[in-house]
Amino acid sequence: MSEHGERIAPLEALPAGMPVLFGGDRMTFVTPELSAAFRPGDRLVVVQDTGDLLHVPAAVGAAVERATAAAGAAFTALSGVADTAITAFFEHFALRLEDEAVWSRFAAANAEDVAAARARGRSTTRLAVSEAMRRDMVAGLRAWRDSPAGRDRVLEQIPHEGWSIAQVSAPLGVVGFVFEGRPNVFADAAGVLRTGNAVVFRIGSDALGCARVLMAEAVVPALAAAGLPPGAMSLVDSAERSAGWALFADRRLALAVARGSGPAVAQLGAIARQSGIPVSLHGTGGAWMVADAGADAARFAATAYHSLDRKVCNTLNVCVIVRPRAAELVPVFLQALEAAGRRRRGYRLHVLAGAEGFLPGSDWMAEPVPVVRAEGLATEPRADVIGEADLAREWEWEDTPEVSLAVVDDLEAAIALFNRRAPRLVATLITGDPEALARFEAGVEAPFTGDGFTRWVDGQYALDRPELGLSNWEGGRLFARGGVLAGDGVFTVRTRMRQVDPGLDRSGGGSPAGWPQGQPDT
Repeated sequence: MSEHGERIAPLEALPAGMPVLFGGDRMTFVTPELSAAFRPGDRLVVVQDTGDLLHVPAAVGAAVERATAAAGAAFTALSGVADTAITAFFEHFALRLEDEAVWSRFAAANAEDVAAARARGRSTTRLAVSEAMRRDMVAGLRAWRDSPAGRDRVLEQIPHEGWSIAQVSAPLGVVGFVFEGRPNVFADAAGVLRTGNAVVFRIGSDALGCARVLMAEAVVPALAAAGLPPGAMSLVDSAERSAGWALFADRRLALAVARGSGPAVAQLGAIARQSGIPVSLHGTGGAWMVADAGADAARFAATAYHSLDRKVCNTLNVCVIVRPRAAELVPVFLQALEAAGRRRRGYRLHVLAGAEGFLPGSDWMAEPVPVVRAEGLATEPRADVIGEADLAREWEWEDTPEVSLAVVDDLEAAIALFNRRAPRLVATLITGDPEALARFEAGVEAPFTGDGFTRWVDGQYALDRPELGLSNWEGGRLFARGGVLAGDGVFTVRTRMRQVDPGLDRSGGGSPAGWPQGQPDT
């Protein structure tokens, strides 16, 4: 029975066609497929924003329960662990990655994951590990090792007569982290331990094999060597997408962090929010570059070229050129794109309708070119014409740079187009006019702005701190924090009072006559 007397019973079945209320005033219905799959003990997550009915099998829910419970117990235990032990953990983790035997087993598991993903036609650009990735992981862990301890840091002090207040950082709790098949994110997210938090992971199925090896060969031994509780970094050992749904519906999380594709991240964020869990979402990306009337052609070519070295969220996705310079700068951009294609394997161009006249011609656009896709090598036209709505699409290329090109009337039109269609992540302006740059940065709705190449947007590269993810402003500006979420940014603030005068009284009176006089604390 509920507190109001209604009878509450466990969900045993979902009949096909059963209506389900969502959003307070809308209805969706159980499909025959969901009805057939549902078993007693399973869970149903109803996404209140969209009406999606998400099935969580009992076994998946149990795996999430085990991992989250372990992380919760570890968070409690961490309050009694010295910061020096947390520092030691990062060094032990780094040493395990530097161990050739450990790395070879991890790399072998990763190779199996990559092969399996390719066989399924899945993208592997972020999945495959390399020596460069290894060096970055080690460097990131040692950056956390060398960073100041994040617990009990005094942020502000306010003295009063007879007493004082201090604003002090404190651990937040258990951080739930769902991310795509990027094994290096383990090292990034380990940073939440710096501020005394615990973390529970769910990694994409493509990378689960090597994640298991990394946990067994590096994470668990490093936690043990440092004397940290074993659940401080817990992995949800399930390949099912529903594991992420169950994790983000768990109210024991203090923060839910998601990285991956835009729709998947948005869905996970909706689940966490309706569960009352704060979120940090890192989904849709793709950088925009604008060349205005004051752009230097050589600088424009260089920044475009260097923004296309590989595909990640800060890669150049849309290039916008103002009409008065288009006849000169479109060929310059095509040269940069061709050079980037030589470094990789060709290129693909999507042109906003109205800008075709600045290209070499329809025959040039229609010329078939080889394009590397996740499912293999394809032959496609060099360029095609798109509508404005397609500028919002992030091109997820494998080894063939793929970008959109737009020509607009002026800088104000470029700003308006960005705010309408961009993911509101990275905006850069190539110009020789400081006033234009100031106007651009004031006008664009983006947390990351600049006047050069787009690939600088990275926590470790720019801030010397490994990032948990980069947040865009698609859902509005972020409250009280920047777009880079790093481990040392995961904390709460505790307000702590110290009283010197024991006779303090809000009504203005002192202690009653005859009371013993307390001595000030020293």
